[in-house]
Amino acid sequence: MSSCETKTWLVLSLVLLVANQNIVLGEPQVPGLFIFGDSLSDNGNNNNLATNAKSNFQPYGIDFPGGPTGRFTNGRTIIDIISQFLGFKDFIPPFANTRGSDILKGVNYASGAGGIRTETGGHRGEHVSLGLQLLNHRAIVSQIAFKLGGLEKAMQYLSNCLYYVQIGNNDYLNNYFIPEYYPTSTIYSPEQYAEALIDELAMNLMALQGLGARKFVLVGLGRIGCIPILFSKNYGSCFEAANDAALMFSEKLKSLVDQFNNKSSTDSKFIFLNSTSSALRNTVGFKDSTTACCASGPYGECIPDQTPCSNRRDYLFYDQSHTSEDYNILTALVFYNSSYPDSTYPMNIKNFVEQEIKMEPEFMKEFTSQPSRLYGDE
Repeated sequence: MSSCETKTWLVLSLVLLVANQNIVLGEPQVPGLFIFGDSLSDNGNNNNLATNAKSNFQPYGIDFPGGPTGRFTNGRTIIDIISQFLGFKDFIPPFANTRGSDILKGVNYASGAGGIRTETGGHRGEHVSLGLQLLNHRAIVSQIAFKLGGLEKAMQYLSNCLYYVQIGNNDYLNNYFIPEYYPTSTIYSPEQYAEALIDELAMNLMALQGLGARKFVLVGLGRIGCIPILFSKNYGSCFEAANDAALMFSEKLKSLVDQFNNKSSTDSKFIFLNSTSSALRNTVGFKDSTTACCASGPYGECIPDQTPCSNRRDYLFYDQSHTSEDYNILTALVFYNSSYPDSTYPMNIKNFVEQEIKMEPEFMKEFTSQPSRLYGDE
């Protein structure tokens, strides 16, 4: 290892240690956090579905305080860590387990194998596509309106909440690039497919705007062609066709942020987070970036009850499709507080929240003083 690499690894180790042990939890910086996505963000929505895209068993959650919960990693997900940076004391609950939760703080709708397109991931079994996640959110908005005493107050409250959207991976991995199940690669060129995905995503984002959403965080795709399950199938190298397709989608997603931000007819604000930024592509701190920490099955998930590697901090990937908690910490740090110009656009989450979210005591008092009427509470 060169002196430059050694220095990078030492800095990374220090950053991960500080982030992991010294997250300061105080008053949340946003009123609520609503999460839409796939297995990178799922924290239990697939647990009771008829699907093989599940992770509510050991060795998942081996480093998570609650053990296996439905998170597809050894510990926290990226958005778990971001929520801690935002000051939330508790993790945002999955939609499937919101009864009794304070839904004003937010809900996680993400579903493993889910995508932007309805059919994506269908060969894995039941899942919740982005469109269905919006239907679930509509039900939650109704509950919030009931709690706050009317739709107008709910819209005012929700307009200052943060909406985190990280989806699209499965539209490639569990759709476009498996022609034995889906015809999309014979219908669309990669350019046409990315355009179709962005158009459908934009429609869903506009539907969210109709439900009061105004502050959006949109996450681009990573180098999906380099995940271990594809790396091994491609005889020890990245599947560059998938990387190129994902990059095309992400570039169009960044342009979509500009399109939305430039519309004078709405007060919505959007930022883009780049999963392939220079800050995230330097993986020298991880001794293994091509294989999984756990023994994995045919779809890339860990085999139930198998003992994973003991040196988990050395691994970029926990299973053959999902990153380890340590890499999730690094990603969350970059997304939340990066000064790298190619990492966040037009700003990072911290600056976005500081500039766009209204958290004055007078604003919050109006809502926190409302009587509790959550899911059967009297």
